[in-house]
Amino acid sequence: MRDFVDGSAFNYEQGQRARKLFAAVVLAALDDAIADDKKYGNGPEQIARWARSRDGREVLSCAGIDPNERVVRGLMEFVSKGVRTSVALSREESERRMAAEEAEAA
Repeated sequence: MRDFVDGSAFNYEQGQRARKLFAAVVLAALDDAIADDKKYGNGPEQIARWARSRDGREVLSCAGIDPNERVVRGLMEFVSKGVRTSVALSREESERRMAAEEAEAA
C-alpha cells in the first residue's frame, strides 16, 4: 500500500512540474505577442491566432487553462495593455494597481 501512495505522490509532483512548464510557455507566448504589438502593432491578433491554433489549445490545456473564447479575449486584453508578464506578476506592480484602484474608488 505504501508503494502505491509513494507512486501516486510522485506522479502528482511530476504532473505539477509539467503544468508549470506549460504555464511558462504561455507566459513566453504572451511576452512575444507584447513585443510584436510594440513593434508591428498586431500583438492581440497574434496571441488570438496562437491560442485558437491546435498547438495553442494543447499548450493552454496542459497548463491547466481551459482554451475557450473567454480566455482568448482575456489574453488579447492582457497583450493590448502592453505590460510584460514579469512586471505584471511582480509585487510592486500589484501594489501599484491596488493603490490606483483605491484612489479611483475614493
